Amino acid sequence: MNWRDLLYFSKGERRALTLLLCLISISWIILLLTDNKPEDISNENNKRIESIKTTRPIASNKPKPEQEKTAPSGRKKNFSRKEKDFHPKGTPNIPGRKTFPKTEKYPVGTVVELNSSDTTSLKKVPGIGSTFARRIIKYRDLLGGFYRVEQLREVYGIDEEKYDAIKSWFSVDISAIHLLSVNHLPADSLRKHPYLNYGQAHAIGQLRKQKRILTGWENLQLLEEFTETDKERLIPYLSFE
Repeated sequence: MNWRDLLYFSKGERRALTLLLCLISISWIILLLTDNKPEDISNENNKRIESIKTTRPIASNKPKPEQEKTAPSGRKKNFSRKEKDFHPKGTPNIPGRKTFPKTEKYPVGTVVELNSSDTTSLKKVPGIGSTFARRIIKYRDLLGGFYRVEQLREVYGIDEEKYDAIKSWFSVDISAIHLLSVNHLPADSLRKHPYLNYGQAHAIGQLRKQKRILTGWENLQLLEEFTETDKERLIPYLSFE
């Protein structure tokens, strides 16, 4: 075999060889172009680090004024505070705080009239504070006045134990009760009374339309909405004039 046959390439082999040589050449060119980039990047990073070092203030181990005044427990001492600013335990120094005098209670044997007393008088009764005083006044206004001391049981929050503790301090003047005019008040006004519900107020209104004038409780006894218990509770509050 002739040595020239060894160097003979077909047309396809020549194309493949040419392509391979092109790829190798391109690869070398790329390597030559990018060979200096890592060095450039490292140089740029070194320049940034140097600039940061020159602009950053040098840390000092000298303690700050605040640290010099700090106690071993970690709390800052305030040497400017005077001794007069400190108060004994239980009397904190709160600027602008209002102090209210303690309510003086009535001596044993005092009797308070329920229908004429105000919250100040009620708070002087042992066992009654501001909250119960306001509740008693509010319920009294809804009723039109108390006709029995036992009605204090109906005040919100006054249970049997509370009632037993305060009942001996009160009396009732029934002449101070504000009466409900059955023949003149509209049903909406009548039903605001704690002892009258919507059905009873409506029944009074209907009966009043039939009879025009109601003369007494005997007219209301004809209505099934009213019981003997209702009669006992309502008679002190109803006026048929």
